Amino acid sequence: MPAVTYSRTRLGGVAVLLILLAHASSTEAQDAVAAADEPRASRVETAVRSLAGAALGLGIHEGGHLTFDLLLGTTPGLERVSYAGIPFFAITHDPVSPAREFTISSAGFWSQHLSSEWLLTRHPRLRYERAPLRKGMLAFNVLVSVMYAGAAIGRTGPDQRDTRGMAVSARMAEPWVAPVILAPAVLDTLRYLKPESRAARWASRAAKVGGVLLVLRARP
Repeated sequence: MPAVTYSRTRLGGVAVLLILLAHASSTEAQDAVAAADEPRASRVETAVRSLAGAALGLGIHEGGHLTFDLLLGTTPGLERVSYAGIPFFAITHDPVSPAREFTISSAGFWSQHLSSEWLLTRHPRLRYERAPLRKGMLAFNVLVSVMYAGAAIGRTGPDQRDTRGMAVSARMAEPWVAPVILAPAVLDTLRYLKPESRAARWASRAAKVGGVLLVLRARP
């Protein structure tokens, strides 16, 4: 099979801002009763820490792509793209084999899943902690997976999107990529809401490992 040349589309500034604002609003709604008795400075600090956690999640996602770019010997570059008037940027790389393309395109999700696993293992009762930074990071991981799953199902967005690179390199229809990235996010949300559920914990881990094993479909 010829080398695959798809680059991976990054979330543009507007899309990321919407995610961060959505999480900030959600955090405020959840803590409305407690916040009424807090000084305003404390509420502002909570919001800032939540946004910082979401920004950290974005950095982990992008870092996953760049790490595997370098590990697999490709030279990353930057390309400006847009969709529906929203600016994006794409990190490009040299033509690579299907297996390498699948790995690079998936690396952002793998990094998200790994960071969510670390969070929920070290802090299984995160829901009941006052930890806006960690909650912001987990919220980003879940929301980005949901957004990308929607793009995969609808086959919408720039041609350089992660889910298309995964689908082409693994020789599968793009809508089938959606459950691969969505299942861990849904199960991690369930783990957050019901930390006592062993079934959710192990199903989440199995879904993450299953997503990685799909690289076997991308072999020439």
